[in-house]
Formats: sequence, structure tokens, C-alpha cells
Amino acid sequence: MSQPSAFPQPRKRFGQNFLHDASVIARIIQAFAPQPKQQIVEIGAGRGALTLPLLELLGQLSVVEIDRDLATLLQQTCAPLGKLTLYQADALKFDFGQLAQAGQSLRIIGNLPYNISTPLLFHLLEFTPCISDMLFMLQKEVVDRMTAAPDTANYGRLSVALQYRCQVEKLFDVGSGAFTPAPKVESSIVQLIPYQTLPCPANDEAVFQRVITSAFAQRRKTLRNNLKNLLSDTQIQQMGIDPQTRAETLDVADFVRLANCLSESGLTELKDQKTTKV
Repeated sequence: MSQPSAFPQPRKRFGQNFLHDASVIARIIQAFAPQPKQQIVEIGAGRGALTLPLLELLGQLSVVEIDRDLATLLQQTCAPLGKLTLYQADALKFDFGQLAQAGQSLRIIGNLPYNISTPLLFHLLEFTPCISDMLFMLQKEVVDRMTAAPDTANYGRLSVALQYRCQVEKLFDVGSGAFTPAPKVESSIVQLIPYQTLPCPANDEAVFQRVITSAFAQRRKTLRNNLKNLLSDTQIQQMGIDPQTRAETLDVADFVRLANCLSESGLTELKDQKTTKV
């Protein structure tokens, strides 16, 4: 189904780049493989490039869209296709947990605004207990960071935070010509599947976040320097880690060990400190 010409022009303040390439849309839908009766939520519906085929396949769909004008037009456009439950809201502040139904996890899909993608990913991590999987279009550079392995240039706090809680896999790249207006960057499709049981659970996740934030605060400095206000050389060494190494050489399990050491040392005042900036 084609998108109506009545939709407003893209708005820079919302970071809008609208997907229009039919072959890319079909490939995303195929990768996501939506099934009727699943609880599916789309973030940033825009002009409905994904919304319309999803609704045609499913008969019902929940959408979070911040743009009031787009939300109104989407309601009108989608009315003949099925039940569209539209939340005109900022996804960064939205409580996704309210959409989860008893015994059924959410599946989330979206072409995320690139200007808020990182804080939005951290926000979504808060709801992973009620999410079965997520599939997003993001800036390629961000996806490369999400999926990076230890001891590589793209590996950082975002990599560790996401890989701690989810299996993260890049599926394919998308050229800028697939969008209106065409962005100045390449895009990628990424899939995140939250672990039902964490492979390496931290005793206190607020402490874990504090440790990885501090460890990557200055990438060229060693753990000794970046963690000096949290852990001593002796404590780091007791975890089997060299204080002279850099954060980028550690894997998720290493950071969990450091965080557990810190939480067990009695510095509980770190629990309430929360950071979302990378």
C-alpha cells in the first residue's frame, strides 16, 4: 500500500528520514517475520513505511509516534487495514512495560531517529524483561558499536551494556538512497534478543553501569586511572585483570566481575546513580 502524499515534510527537530524503498521495506518485514496475535510495537512510524505492511499482515499494531501531525494522518490512513493503537508520545519517556500483556512479551520494531538512538536503546534496556526481541534501523556507525567485539576500535560502553543483556546481531546494511531526505550516513538493520537468563549476572546493575561508564570515560587511559575512585589495583588484580590494561580489552564477564567486587565492598551509594550518555 502506498503512502499518501498529504504527509508533512520531514522535520529536523525529530530527526526524520523517511524510508521509501519497497525492496528494503520487504526485506525488513521478512527479517522480522511478524505473526498474527503477537504483541508488536513500532517506534517512530513516520509516514507508515513499516506500519502499513505490518498492519496488513497482522490486523492490529501498537505504534509510538512523537509527531502529532503524522500520528493523526496515520490513524486516518490505517483505519481500513485494521486496529492501530497509536500513542502520541516521546519514546524516550514512554513506559513500554504498560503494553506487555500477561504471558506475552513485546516484539519491537522501528526506524529509530538517529539523533536519539543511543539514549533510546538504554531506555529500552529497562524493559527487556517484557521484550522477546527488537529489530531496528540505525546509523551504521552505531550498529558497529553495538555489535563490536573486545579489543576493537568500536568496542565501548554501548557494546558492553547491550551485550550484557541481549544477543546483538547486525543483519544487513541500507544505503542512504532508501530514505527521504537521504541522510549523510549509511544505515544498518540490527536485531536484539534479550536473554531470558543472563549469562553473567551482576549483583547490582546500577553498580555495573557505573563501572563501565567510568572504565570507558577516557579510552586511552588504563583501568588503574579510570577506576581509581572505585577499585584499588589489588581489587582489580584479585579479579584476574591487569590494572594496566585498557577497558576495551575486557569482555562482559570481566566487567561483571569488577562490578561485583565493587558492590561487595560496601559502596552501595553507587546504586542510585544512573547515566545514559555514551
